[in-house]
Amino acid sequence: MKIAVFCGSSPGNKPYFIEAAEHFGQTMTRLGHDLVFGGGNVGLMGCVADAVLASGGKAYGVIPESLRDRELAHQGLTRLDVVKSMHERKARMADLADAFVALPGGPGTMDEIFEAWTWGQLGYHHKPCALYNVNGYYDELLSLIGKMFSSGFLKQEYADMVIVEQEPEALIARLENYQPPIQKWH
Repeated sequence: MKIAVFCGSSPGNKPYFIEAAEHFGQTMTRLGHDLVFGGGNVGLMGCVADAVLASGGKAYGVIPESLRDRELAHQGLTRLDVVKSMHERKARMADLADAFVALPGGPGTMDEIFEAWTWGQLGYHHKPCALYNVNGYYDELLSLIGKMFSSGFLKQEYADMVIVEQEPEALIARLENYQPPIQKWH
């Protein structure tokens, strides 16, 4: 599988964020999976890519011209696609990926995983979406998803689409065995 990883362009303020990103990259490679990511050399995204490459894996980056021009592109990737905009970046990553995983990150990470999840609900793809819940990072988001369900804005089968795990091995096993729900408005 090619796993799209969405995560922070910053490393966060706790060492365990970097350790988790590196461990995730090493684990995906050990289990035979490739990385699709935002193409940057900074933050957690750079850590994941470095770990994949150091472990002998393949890393496919997709970066907008404006970020490449600020010298933020990761060097030494298996392939780096340069696109015009963030919209093109997300679409290209979605085309390349067989699964989507969010590690800790900020608004961009949320945008990316929520868009992938929404597309899955609508049947635009049948790929798994997951949260790597490092040290409970996504606990409040999971509470919000529960509130969406209890308030009538989200059906249980679509809430259940989001895989949540605290260990990379368990998360990847669930990606490998994912069965999508019936698409919304079929």
